[in-house]
Amino acid sequence: MLAGHRDNIRFKDAKIAQLTHEIANLRRYQFGKKGEQLSGVQGSLLEDTVCADIAAIEAELDLLRGKPAARLVQQPKRAALPEHLPRVEHRHEPNSTTCQCGCQLQRIGEDVSEKLDYTPGLFTVERHIRGKWVCKKCETLTQAPVPAHVIDKGMASTGLLAQVLVAKYADHLPLYRQERIFERAGMKLSRSTMAEWVGVCGVQLQPLADALRQAILAHRVVHADETPVQMLKPGTKKTHRAYLWAYAPGAFEELRAVVYDFTEGRAGEHARHFLGDWQGSLLCDDYGGYKACFTQGITEIGCMAHARRKFFDLHVSAKSQLAEQALQYIGQLYEVERQVKDLTTEERRRRRQEQAKPVADALHAWMRAQRERVPDGSATAKALDYSLKRWVALTRYLDDGQLPIDNNWIENQIRPIAIGRSNWLFAGSLRAGKRAAAAMTLIQSAKLNGLDPYAYLKDVLTRLPTQPASRIDELLPHNWQPTTAH
Repeated sequence: MLAGHRDNIRFKDAKIAQLTHEIANLRRYQFGKKGEQLSGVQGSLLEDTVCADIAAIEAELDLLRGKPAARLVQQPKRAALPEHLPRVEHRHEPNSTTCQCGCQLQRIGEDVSEKLDYTPGLFTVERHIRGKWVCKKCETLTQAPVPAHVIDKGMASTGLLAQVLVAKYADHLPLYRQERIFERAGMKLSRSTMAEWVGVCGVQLQPLADALRQAILAHRVVHADETPVQMLKPGTKKTHRAYLWAYAPGAFEELRAVVYDFTEGRAGEHARHFLGDWQGSLLCDDYGGYKACFTQGITEIGCMAHARRKFFDLHVSAKSQLAEQALQYIGQLYEVERQVKDLTTEERRRRRQEQAKPVADALHAWMRAQRERVPDGSATAKALDYSLKRWVALTRYLDDGQLPIDNNWIENQIRPIAIGRSNWLFAGSLRAGKRAAAAMTLIQSAKLNGLDPYAYLKDVLTRLPTQPASRIDELLPHNWQPTTAH
């Protein structure tokens, strides 16, 4: 036990040293010469990211140390919230006004704290009033505790925090645009302040994204896909290609969820790291990075939509009759899928064997015959080779009713990301990309479960500070039940 305790201390010390070094580099950029920084929208996006990263690292340091760390930068005194904003009072009084000695407590005053709240188009102020009660006999002071908040002593309510996160990661509104929207609503909020909120919330929400990953990997069928994004690091004016990966349970699984993972490259080690020791059926495209997984107990499931796309492109570009014939065969396979999508797993497998397998066998024989007639290296040969080389993986779905015919389910979950790339196009660090991935994981999964992302995040951020780690699964989108106060 003593050795384990020492190892834990050494790990924490190493992690604290790493984070302290990282935050020093970010602050050096933040307060560096203006001439060394970018200007315009690019500079604005990067500065927001740096502010968020600094706040996130400070939050991680607080968690590692078990208490708030001494800030290297003097924190400005928070200005009073504008008087013209409507106030909504929340009173917090002791559960009992009888002292332990038996005397009746007397109310002698109160402490008032205010948090800025926001519902679309309207700012209000939450006034939290905590009455002070004292026993005249033994002079014991009793007061309700300060309500736990996801950002200790922060001025933003969980409603405002949820609004900023949903606007940034679901509605594709960078913080500089939100700044203007809030100003029209009667409150000036600086981008740097909102960036700090985003950074801290990212740290607080990460355990939920991690728990959702575990929930997905509990299923035997998983979809995977990846898309490139550009990342810019402080101290350089160049971007390099990073990747956002998406993973989801099979289209026929009961769980409706998606987890995004942000990495600095597309190497297959990233997929292997995410999947860990999971073994099951993986639906993916033909990217070579997944290949190593198939030597470690994972079964490759091909995507018929990718095979179809090769013939479709050939037909569009060359009006190929051969491509048209292939599309007709594949169209028959998809017609069977339309008929069996709502059946049970076993009935779906049986119908596929009866109706789809003969079509697939005929298609395979036809493609092999056509391949002997076309020259190597031609566009037609490449389209045929794509399917012929992957035929076993493409047709495994015929023998398992739980497998989908293609990978379109995950492609539909990663497609909306392209719309919002400009939000985090200039991710200031790997940390910034992972923060975006965690937020988008929860927002998109909430949508898949028919939830309003704003209502979901507001409730989750309210409950997170007091939610036991052993019950974190209760806050996942597919398990979430709103509190009665919501």
